[in-house]
Amino acid sequence: MGSEPVVLFIDDDPGLCRLAVKDLSRHGFTVEAATDGDAGLARLAEGGIDIVALDHHMPGRTGLQVLPMIGAMKNPPPVVYVTGEAQGRVAIAALKAGAADYVIKEASEDFFPLLRAALASALTARRLQEAHRQAEAEVRAARDRFEALADERALIIQEVNHRVGNSLQLVASLLNMQAAAHPDAGVKSALAAAVGRVMAVSQVHRRLYTSDDVHSVVLDLYLGSLIEDLARTIEANGDGGQISFKLEPLAIRPDRAVALGVIMTELILNALKYAYPGGSGAVRVSCVAVDGNIAMTVEDDGVGSGEDTRAVGTGLGRRIIQALAGKLEATIEHDVQHSGTRITIRFPEREPRQES
Repeated sequence: MGSEPVVLFIDDDPGLCRLAVKDLSRHGFTVEAATDGDAGLARLAEGGIDIVALDHHMPGRTGLQVLPMIGAMKNPPPVVYVTGEAQGRVAIAALKAGAADYVIKEASEDFFPLLRAALASALTARRLQEAHRQAEAEVRAARDRFEALADERALIIQEVNHRVGNSLQLVASLLNMQAAAHPDAGVKSALAAAVGRVMAVSQVHRRLYTSDDVHSVVLDLYLGSLIEDLARTIEANGDGGQISFKLEPLAIRPDRAVALGVIMTELILNALKYAYPGGSGAVRVSCVAVDGNIAMTVEDDGVGSGEDTRAVGTGLGRRIIQALAGKLEATIEHDVQHSGTRITIRFPEREPRQES
């Protein structure tokens, strides 16, 4: 739209058309005139018209007949309908048909000021509508770009998780091979513990790779797969023990899942190592939600440990459990009433808000 809006004044009265051209031109409009609806439609088809003043009574077609034909054009300009003083119903019909405003045509000095005001108001409304449409289009385009970037980021994260998971799986396989080839039982045990720790991290990345949600890990799937991996490693090393589990589908952030997985691995390996001297037995794992907390329990029916801190591991394993429990803000509960050993790691299901 140029600095001066172009008005098409459609009216069958040549004298009124001349007055309109003279008055509107003095007030910042460029004015063209058409003496009937067909001439007006032909001029509109050429383009370059910003707004239309359309009379009601004209030869051939009335303004109400011309109005929908204007509305059917591509990017039609707004229309100010001009009708007689006693034709209020006509004005209402014009508004319903799509006119932006109307002006009562009467032989008084108020007609042209009212017409100018109506034209200016309709042009302002059109500019606001166009600005609103443009803003909506920009918002949609920005949203589309964001969604495309989010999809791309998710694919990249999945690919990274896939590669990290594969690399950690390779490390675990190498450690297993080393354990199988070494004759010393103590070395085998240490390598088995290392394999368990590596698999705790690897399983998280495998879960994130196969999930649409890269921000959380579902514990029943993660811990269940980790326990199955541990069981295969134990069986491959010729150690005894049966591990059973009961896990609820609780979702937590990946780094918290890794900490819990490593703790569980340490507790299971500790139970298999100390609970059944000279033999093998059952180890049970549960992970449930209780009163806003997550409680993971590892228990056995072995010799028990009383108050002995060996229940949560010795040496490196114990330090790992205590460090990761601190990261989870967890308590380590040793049930001394249990006939064997029962350790519960209890921590808040919802993470505390981080201070900015």
